Amino acid sequence: MTIQTLREFLLWCAVINIGILMCWGLMFLLVHDWIYRMHGKFFKLSVETFDAIHYSGIAVYKIAIFMFSIVPYLALLIVE
Repeated sequence: MTIQTLREFLLWCAVINIGILMCWGLMFLLVHDWIYRMHGKFFKLSVETFDAIHYSGIAVYKIAIFMFSIVPYLALLIVE
């Protein structure tokens, strides 16, 4: 595997993960009540707890994208 291939792989990983993150955020904003009702059938959560869990999940996912896709991609750009 060449550095160029690895760089392209990381770039596409970042693009796909950012797309997933955007879909998650948009779904959370646009159909919040439906998602809450769906999860409410399985878990007893207040709206505040539900929002906090999703907000934390989005934040952790965003940090993971930066740590595992974007930063290594930038490092490979700097190296070569």
